[in-house]
Amino acid sequence: MKITNAEYIKSAGGLKDCISHNLAEFAFIGRSNVGKSSLINSLTGRNSLAKTSQKPGKTITINFFKIELQDYKKRLKSWYLVDLPGYGFAQAGAAQREQLRQRIEQYCLNREELTCLFVLIDIRHKPQAIDLQFIEWLGVNGIPFAMVFTKADKLGRETAKRNVEDYKNTLLQTWEELPPIFVTSSQTGDGKEELLNYIDQISEVNNEDQ
Repeated sequence: MKITNAEYIKSAGGLKDCISHNLAEFAFIGRSNVGKSSLINSLTGRNSLAKTSQKPGKTITINFFKIELQDYKKRLKSWYLVDLPGYGFAQAGAAQREQLRQRIEQYCLNREELTCLFVLIDIRHKPQAIDLQFIEWLGVNGIPFAMVFTKADKLGRETAKRNVEDYKNTLLQTWEELPPIFVTSSQTGDGKEELLNYIDQISEVNNEDQ
């Protein structure tokens, strides 16, 4: 799988400003400072496609990127990647937090083009209430999603595996079936191929359904 082009298209202030298209659309979201921009840049092979920052809460708009790639059979394909605002940015004022909450919820609930939402989780931490609450909300509302653990290079392999298992076991207390789960590192590229292959797989299904 080789991404041949990744192009910034538009930043939308809300659902009504989002672009219309007939391609698969994959959105990335996570708690502030989870490494979302770094992962997007790693996936696309573009160091500055999504703007990274040491200061959390930088992304406040819905950002669209058109991705073009060539698969293993040399077929050319396209899909849209969406960089959503992070949730749980405690330092933001109450008004801004509410604005971002509404922006995220309206997109997730009403965006017809959305194919799959990737929820990013920092692998270094035990299950966090804010992540679990958001995942539960997605499940209740029937929004298709997958979990993507980030920063795997920051932990030893066994510790990382144990933290992922903690999340699985916590979810299985109330969930009958787990969503797809990926473990990634934007520094080493771990998990990149698996994630891109999954995107390609469900893109094919999306195209067949249209």
